[in-house]
Amino acid sequence: MRTRAAVLRTSSAPRPFSQTRPLDVVEVELDPPGPGEVLVRVEAAGICHSDLSVLNGDRLRPLPMALGHEAAGVVSEVGPGVGDVRPGDHVVLVFVPACGLCRHCTSGTPALCVAGAAANGSGDLLGGGSRLHAADGSRIHHHLGVSAFSEYTVVDRRSLVVVDPDVPLEVAALFGCAMLTGYGAAQNTAQVRAGQSVAVFGLGGVGLAAVIGAAVAGAFPIIAVDPVAAKREVALRAGATATFSPEEASEGIAELTGGGAQVAIEAVGSPAVLSQAFTATARGGRTVATGLPNPGSRLDLPALDLIASAKTLMGSYMGSSVPQRDIPGMVALWKAGRLPVEVLNSGEVALQDINAAMDALADARVMRQIVRPHA
Repeated sequence: MRTRAAVLRTSSAPRPFSQTRPLDVVEVELDPPGPGEVLVRVEAAGICHSDLSVLNGDRLRPLPMALGHEAAGVVSEVGPGVGDVRPGDHVVLVFVPACGLCRHCTSGTPALCVAGAAANGSGDLLGGGSRLHAADGSRIHHHLGVSAFSEYTVVDRRSLVVVDPDVPLEVAALFGCAMLTGYGAAQNTAQVRAGQSVAVFGLGGVGLAAVIGAAVAGAFPIIAVDPVAAKREVALRAGATATFSPEEASEGIAELTGGGAQVAIEAVGSPAVLSQAFTATARGGRTVATGLPNPGSRLDLPALDLIASAKTLMGSYMGSSVPQRDIPGMVALWKAGRLPVEVLNSGEVALQDINAAMDALADARVMRQIVRPHA
């Protein structure tokens, strides 16, 4: 079948993207779902910094590639061997397909799946190869097994989670990356407990989700740090109890927590911000890094502080989440009114406006914009 998709052909285009237009919204050929695969009509796709990182070359991926990895939609067709998903099901797409067999999957850490990481790195689906092609038949790579900036996409069955149809799809999409990553960083990686102090650095979609996760855990105080005042205001609606600019953060956190936060979560992808978060962490506390920096970045930390203060520095990929467990759990909390996911949504854009939306993200003016491919 033919479908429109946003295809990236070069990662060297200068800004503004609205003028250089590195993402080309074109008709592409989409193969039908093969064994163990599912065709999904994409209804809502969030624009994440990981998409921008491929666009600007910070994350090297094979090109051309159809971008987008945070989405929700409706199943249109299932391939041979898929018996537990049916046409009409509402689904959240997941950006790390888990094989279920490697030591990471079998030990409860599917975000680290070896086969899933290999497929994502090569631009393949988990079953191998691509289902996307240009008009001349040449290959178009998949982004993280999803390629959600498209009207339709084919994904591996292991790249989706079925959700209740009464969850608005623009809300459901946010569970696929922002909430898995940020909420999961607080709940799964840091294992925040009631009464612990938490500081979150960076208030994009992931950082705000971490604030929500800390609030659900009963943390206090919850301190949100970002240079953009509007984002700090949103953080208060997400559950933060205090906010600071980066310049105010060190003194403010020390004063509110009596010396440092028991948990500090970095959600920027900046070694400098991660260093600030580590410094703001209390003795015996945990610093959790969720942002993806440029692969060439290096982190400079005082080694003595790590040891003498007994701090723990933790990496968190996809929030250490188990999507088949955690997405239904988050949906249940949202239905109970305990997860204000809607505050992450900065507005909706049409697929043809994707380049301008990338400019807004690069300018740090937004949290999560939602692409409506059929608008």
